[in-house]
Amino acid sequence: MRSRYRIEQGKPLNLSSVASPSTESVRQRLLSIFGGSVGNLIEWYDFYIYSAFSLYFAKAFFPSGNPVVEQLNTAGVFALGFLIRPVGGWVMGLYADLRGRRAALSLSVTLMCLGSLIIALCPTYERIGVLAPTVLLLARLLQGLSLGGEYGTSATYLSEVATSRHRGFYSSFQYVTLIMGQLLATMTLLVLQRLVLTGPELEAWGWRIPFLCGAALAVFGFYMRRNMVETEAFQAEAAKKTEHRPMRELLRHPRELAIVVGLTMGGTLAFYTYTVYMQKFLVNSVGLTRDQSTLISVSSLFLYMLLQPVFGLISDKVGRRPVLIWFGLMGTLCTVPLLTALTRTRDAFTAFLLVLAALVILSGYTSINAVVKAELFPASIRALGVGLPYALTVSIFGGTAEYVGTWLKLAGHERWFFWYVTGCILCSLLVYAFMRDTRRQSRFD
Repeated sequence: MRSRYRIEQGKPLNLSSVASPSTESVRQRLLSIFGGSVGNLIEWYDFYIYSAFSLYFAKAFFPSGNPVVEQLNTAGVFALGFLIRPVGGWVMGLYADLRGRRAALSLSVTLMCLGSLIIALCPTYERIGVLAPTVLLLARLLQGLSLGGEYGTSATYLSEVATSRHRGFYSSFQYVTLIMGQLLATMTLLVLQRLVLTGPELEAWGWRIPFLCGAALAVFGFYMRRNMVETEAFQAEAAKKTEHRPMRELLRHPRELAIVVGLTMGGTLAFYTYTVYMQKFLVNSVGLTRDQSTLISVSSLFLYMLLQPVFGLISDKVGRRPVLIWFGLMGTLCTVPLLTALTRTRDAFTAFLLVLAALVILSGYTSINAVVKAELFPASIRALGVGLPYALTVSIFGGTAEYVGTWLKLAGHERWFFWYVTGCILCSLLVYAFMRDTRRQSRFD
């Protein structure tokens, strides 16, 4: 059926006079989502290559002769990178709500570029002694600052450029690109392991290659973000020209802040357990080789990535709350059995199926958690409201997952970690059960 509306040659389309989205508005929305998502992918790639390659560079910064102790030290630096994330969520959230989503996203990718470049060029412990782990820590703190602001601003941007009917679907692409960044980091490791370098070469100098690539990709991400359009929601707030005090306004929403913390706690711990920590878990606890562990991670993460838009679309149909409850209920019941079964298998394919089952459950959280948080807050404090409590929760639970898991294994109580993950998911399930469904009661409306 031919549209009742025509776009005159050379004149901009007035969206307020159009009853249904035009081809041009849909194209612009998709380009905006692509621009924000590509930058998100690059940021997470830069952050995840640390974990992916830590098996190879651990002794370059923390020589001890004990592989588990070396991994514990690198995991500690990984966790410290998360402790700075609340500062990033606060600073970048304020900046995004005061100066714009595009400006904050451009700044965050610049900081990530700098952190990757420092790690790539940092001398080893053998050459400069304790300065080497010190520089490594400072670079990770810089990356943590960047990533702390990335999540809230990216979630806000993608939610604001989406249509109301498909906000869950569009916003799920934040985790598509987040997982793609992790997948790209793992695939980089796989290619270098299998096709390019030997194990000794990777340990000697090959681990620097992905960090150099990450810095170069971040430059491209900066270019993409500088050319994105600002969201209409921010422009509408900026046009009001009223005195804006984001922190004071944020404190007027204590219930929403508590919901973000409770909603995130179990999901972020499960996410970092089954993605970041899992590669080392498969080597140290299951007994698989490094190559088998990397292949399982790549295969399961790829399928996991494809599930995000599916669950996002489901949330647009049935609501956010049922999807979150699916994760909370299944995560509570299945975490201990899945992780226990993993420790008892020595078959790579069985391990892959168990990891994939866990990621299917986890998709109920990762696919929509960003849009749920964005729907809790008004546009004037949305980036800060999403980013700050999320970053604080992730720094406590997500960023320490690898360290806690490795430490409990070293202490001989690895099974305690399984119950720790289960308990946190149960706490989140209680939040899901009593919170409102943000698809039906949203601050966007």
